[in-house]
Parts: sequence; C-alpha cells; structure tokens
Amino acid sequence: MEREMKPPLASGRPASFLSWERPIWLAGLALVLAALAAYHNSFSVPFIFDDSASIVQNETIRHLSHLGEVLKGPPWAALTVNGRPLLNLSLAINYALGGLDVGGYHWVNLAIHCLAALALFGVVRRSLLQPVLADSLGHAAVPIAFMTALLWILHPIQTEAVTYLIQRAESQVSLLYLLTLYAFIRATSVEKGSAWYLLTIAFCLLGMAAKEVMVTAPVMVFFYDRTFVAGSFGNAWRRRWWLYAGLAATWLLLAWLMLGSGSRGEAGAFNSGTRWYQFAGTEFGVVLHYLRMIFWPSPLILDYGGSVLEENGLRIALSGLVVLALLAGTVAALKWRPVLGFLGCWFFGILAPTSSFVPIVDTIFEHRIYLALAAVLVLLVVGVQRWLGRGGFWILAALAVAFGFLATIRNRDYRSEFAIWTDTVAKRPDNARAYNNLGSLWLARDNLVEAERCFRAAVQLRPGYPSANYNLGIVLTRTNRPADAVPFFLKAINVEENFVDARVNAGIALTRIGRPADAVTQYLAALKLQPTSPDIHYNLGLALSQVGRLDGAIHEYEAALRLDPTLAQAHADLAAVQARQGDIPAAARSYLEAIRLQPGLAAAHLGLGDLLIQASRFPEAIEEYRKVLQAEPENVHARFNLANALLVTEHLDDAIVEYERILQTHPDEADVRENLRHARAMKQSGSR
Repeated sequence: MEREMKPPLASGRPASFLSWERPIWLAGLALVLAALAAYHNSFSVPFIFDDSASIVQNETIRHLSHLGEVLKGPPWAALTVNGRPLLNLSLAINYALGGLDVGGYHWVNLAIHCLAALALFGVVRRSLLQPVLADSLGHAAVPIAFMTALLWILHPIQTEAVTYLIQRAESQVSLLYLLTLYAFIRATSVEKGSAWYLLTIAFCLLGMAAKEVMVTAPVMVFFYDRTFVAGSFGNAWRRRWWLYAGLAATWLLLAWLMLGSGSRGEAGAFNSGTRWYQFAGTEFGVVLHYLRMIFWPSPLILDYGGSVLEENGLRIALSGLVVLALLAGTVAALKWRPVLGFLGCWFFGILAPTSSFVPIVDTIFEHRIYLALAAVLVLLVVGVQRWLGRGGFWILAALAVAFGFLATIRNRDYRSEFAIWTDTVAKRPDNARAYNNLGSLWLARDNLVEAERCFRAAVQLRPGYPSANYNLGIVLTRTNRPADAVPFFLKAINVEENFVDARVNAGIALTRIGRPADAVTQYLAALKLQPTSPDIHYNLGLALSQVGRLDGAIHEYEAALRLDPTLAQAHADLAAVQARQGDIPAAARSYLEAIRLQPGLAAAHLGLGDLLIQASRFPEAIEEYRKVLQAEPENVHARFNLANALLVTEHLDDAIVEYERILQTHPDEADVRENLRHARAMKQSGSR
C-alpha cells in the first residue's frame, strides 16, 4: 500500500539560489509594494468598453441592501456580470462605498491582484517543499516562489485584468482558484485538515460564482494530489473521494448559473455559424500568441476584434502541429515527469474554457492568460535557477523591473477612452469594433467628420456590423443626408431585426426624404418590440398624419400622451390633426395644453393663432403670432398671418413693416406683394 507523502517541516540544505533567511511576510510585503509601484498611475483610469454596461448602467449594484437583485444581476445582456453573482456583489460593495468614483474600483482590483500573487507565492513555496521536490528545490523554495510571484504580478500582460475594471472577473476567479489549491495543500500537510478541506470546497464554490474558468479547478486539485501528494490517481481517489465528490458538486452551481443567465448563452458563437473545428483552428494560433506574449509582451492590445488568424490553412496547420505537440508532451510528462506534466495541465487546463473547441464570440483577450501565465513563469524561474544558480536571481530581478516599467507604460494607454481606442486602432487596424468605439467617442463630442471616418472604416471592414451601420446612419442623418443614411439603417436591421433604435431612426430618415409610408412600416415593427415607448407612438403618429391616415395618427398621439402626458410637442401635433378633421374645440384644448407644458413652443402658438384667425379673434391671434416670432424670427407663416391680422384690424403701419420684412428674404412672394400694395393703398386712402 502506498504511503501518502507529507512535506517536510523545513529543509536543512543551504540555499544555493539565494542565501537569505528572511520572514515570508517580508516577501509578501515586497510583492505588494512592487504592485503599487507598477500600478500607481492606474487609479484615475476611466470606465471603458464593457465597464459602461457592467458598472455604469448596472442598476442592480445601486442598492446593496437588495441582495437578491445584486446576486441575480441585471436582466439585460451584460455578458460580463450576468451569471457571475460574486463579481456583481463586489461591484455593489464598491458602489456602496464610493458610487461611480473609479478610484475605489481600481483599489479593489489591485487588492485582488495582490492577494492572488500572495496566494501564488504560497502555492509555489509549499509545492517546492513537497517530498517530490524538497530534495532538489526545497532549499530555494522561498526565492523561487517569490520571483515567480514577482514576475507574475508585474508582467505587463496582466494590466488588462487589473486596469480594465470589469476584468476583475478574471483576477477574482484566479484568486479563488489559487486559494482552492492552497487550502488543499494545507489540508494535506497537517494531521487534521478537516477545516482546510472544507475551505477547499468553499473557495471552489465561490469561484464557480465568479467566472466559468473555475470549471477546471476540481480536476486541477485531483491532478495536484496525484502529482505532489498521493503519488497516483487511484491513491488520490481512494484517500479523498469524498473531497472530489464535494468539489464536483460545485459544478452544479456553475451549471445553474449558466442555465439561469439568458445572456451567458449568448457568449457562444454557435449562432454566428462558427463550427467547432473552425474555432479550434483559430485557437491554435491564439495559444501560440499567448506564449509569445509571455516572453515578448508587445504590442499589448485591449481588443483584437475577433479572429486572430487569417483563413490560411498552412498557418492553421503549423500552429496546430505545435500546440498538439505541446499537448502530447504534457500527456507524456504526466507519466514520466509528473511535475512538468502538471504545469502543462495548469496552462492548458485554465485556457481550455476559452481556447479549445467550444466557440465563443471573441477568440482572444489578453486577460485570459492571467492565471495560466503562472505555469510558464514557474518553468522560467526554475530553469534559470538550475542553469545559472545564484546569479540567475539578478537576471530575473532585472526582468521583473522591466516588466514593472512596461506595466506602468501600458497603464498610460488607458488614461482616457480616446487614448485606449486610438491605441487599439493603431495596433489593430483591421478591428472594426475598435473603429466603431472610437467613432462613438467622436460622435459624443459632435465631431461628425471624424466619427464618419471611423464608422465608414468599421463598415468597410465588416459590412454586416449592425452597430457600425447604425452609427454611420446617425452621422449621415445629423449632417442632413437622410437619403444616404437609410441604406445603413436598413442593413443594420437586416442583420439584427430586433434593433429597435435602427428601426426608429430609419423611420425618421424615411419621413424626411418623403417616404412616410415606409416609415410607418418601421415604426410598427419597432412598436412590437417596445409597445410602451411614447416616442415610437409619437413618431408613428407623425408618419400616419403625413400619409393622410388621420384617425390612426390621433390614436398614436393619444397613446403617446397616455404613456407620457408631458410631451408638449405631441399635444401640438395632435391639435394640428384635430384641426384638419374640423374638431376645432379639441384642437384648441390640445394647443393650450401644449403651451401650458412648454410656454415657448412656437408650433403650439402658431396653430392656436391660426385657429383664432378662423374664429375672427384677430387681436388674440396677433398675440400668438408675436410669441411665435419671439422664438422663431424667420417663421414666414407666422409673420405673414401676423401682417394679415394687423391689416384686418387696421394697424396699417405695423402690417406694412411685417410685409416688407418678409419681402427682404422672400422677394418673389406674390401674395405678400399684393397685400403690401393693399395696405399702402388703405393707408394712403385714410390719409386723404
């Protein structure tokens, strides 16, 4: 019967890697100080990218006392937080302490990063003291563990998981992943480890509530047990089957969270037509890209915009051969060199949920290498120690300083949304999403020229990109090119038929170019998706009035006003249709209500003035027209009717002045000239 191996309490061998005998807490303090130095310029980085939907617009984090809502997450598809209650809870705590002050979120992110590094330090140190490694590396356990954690905490590729706020999801699950393994190591190193075993399961359960990457943690604990403690899979199972049953049970929580989160399923790329083998072919290149970035972290890119590899069969084949060779080497090492095999399993196992054959929307993000990076760094540090001995420490220390410097430099790229998206476009010029996001920033600043340039680039790169087509349509509409805007709105709708805003703005553009019947079609489709939108009812009313369907227009205006009685313009437009149908009393009431809600609304004063003219109430009409002209001095209709009312009431001098003002800008208006001639004749006749 195999005897379970226990790590020695201490190693009596002298240190050959670095002769130091310092408290472990000092190493931990050094890690924290190093992280503060590298990330000192990250605390004012604003919310970017998915931060907006997941934090700024996330109403469920506003009230920490409503714990059920916090744990459930937002009802709409904020992919980063839905199905991840622990992540959403941490955001709610941040909001309770400081609202939307970005500094607080950055401090928490950095604290999680530091705790993860400390946990990594503990895992590596205690692993090196296990019997399988104690004789060869136990004497250097502290310096090796410290240098591994130092390189890991300072590596510039980690900035995406720390500085980009919502990627707390990655650092949070990684911390719990490491704590699960650390608790297991502690449980197997003491005579009575029941409390540590319970913590192992508890940390694993919490990790399942943080992010789906945790799915491999139970398996990784089993592999660790076989490699460092039990000596074989069979022995590990016999001794601790109850532990693995408990760890496996945590998968139930993950399954429940994923099934209960409608948006979580949308992260998959199955609906986009991506086949598993196509995705796997791309991920061969992604894995190799991650490995290159570990040793040469440049350029660092926030958003790769989708596929990394071109449709190049040779590249895919070559990448596949390399990755499959590494996988085969990992399998072989599990038998012949178990520790090396475990590190390979760590690397590939942690990447497996995002870089295997299960299609997801985005093929690559740098934060996904966050925890897998540790396995490669352990190999690097141990390799340097074996090769160069004590002198290797200084080489690794210099590398750590370089990493920290590069991390600080990278944080500067995050200083503003403009900076990070400009950086992304420069480094990834084939990224349509980056152009679209940069264009949105220009649009928010009313720089329509730059916005149009970015949106056109996005559409050129991805012709079927709904958001970019929609945004380009918005720019064209705002620059008085509604006819050019319509095709882009329609293209967005063709790709995403439930795109309500695209349908509404398509309707607005169609109305402006004289196609109100087509606008009605778009508004009706939009109403099916958002039947309680007063704005859509109002716009539909406008379109129906233009095609002469006055009863339908009244119905829609009234529906809009039931939903929002404060829409002054809707009252005014309803009054105009009521007047066209001859219901003058109703029209007058609607105009007066519009004026009550918005006293300076020119359309309401103009319509009321016309009603007063029809009722021969000329003095009152004159007052209404003057109010119109105070708001809109160029309103020819109001000025002409004002002049006519003045003429009828024999205010001839004032009437002549108003007619002459119209002719200054509209000299060809025959009716105005005729009325002016008549006013002058009346004045001349009266003077005689």
